[in-house]
Amino acid sequence: MHVKRFEDAKPYEAPNHHGVVGLRLQGFEEGGPENQWLGLSQFLPGGGAGPDSTPFEKVYVVLDGEMTVQTGGATTVLKKYDSCTIAPGEVRTIENRSNHVCTMLVVIPYPPEKS
Repeated sequence: MHVKRFEDAKPYEAPNHHGVVGLRLQGFEEGGPENQWLGLSQFLPGGGAGPDSTPFEKVYVVLDGEMTVQTGGATTVLKKYDSCTIAPGEVRTIENRSNHVCTMLVVIPYPPEKS
């Protein structure tokens, strides 16, 4: 078992994100998960990301607040404990349109290793 305390989580900067603080809860460390990493993103009101896409899927889980997610012309508001999967190559925009901080868990596979 690999335990990492919240107070030991390190911040990270995600490309094309604004108004957010990301903390790496698990991943990219000795003894941690081998297939994916786990982040906790705290989006201020008006904070968000995109539009962009990645070559791998990602999963979002809203733990508190709400997040507006736009993909392929559709708009969905995720609220507390709602989740979604963003497919590889799917262009998405996310935005916290509320006046409260949105706390979101993000699960992302490791990038493929370059040969």
